Amino acid sequence: MARRCSITGKGVQVGNNVSHANNKTKRRFLPNLQTASVLSDALGVGVRLRLSTQAIRTIEKNGGLDAYLMGMPTARLPIEARRLKRRIEVARAKRPAPTG
Repeated sequence: MARRCSITGKGVQVGNNVSHANNKTKRRFLPNLQTASVLSDALGVGVRLRLSTQAIRTIEKNGGLDAYLMGMPTARLPIEARRLKRRIEVARAKRPAPTG
């Protein structure tokens, strides 16, 4: 399984460990990924995603998964998020318009 966030695309970064003697050795900075079940209002189900903690906070700040994906340009989303956004758009289109 890739170490990449499903929504933001955040992945592994590379850098150096630098010792007191200024010796440099390669190291990896891994993203803090969590398996989270996020509720989609349009789909009416929870969607299990591998998200970074930053993505979880951003989704909550924007008012849920649907609001976050609809507010984000499709070109900036990873492929998995694009598929999910498309599913949400189709579900919203099928839902009857509210009367009142």
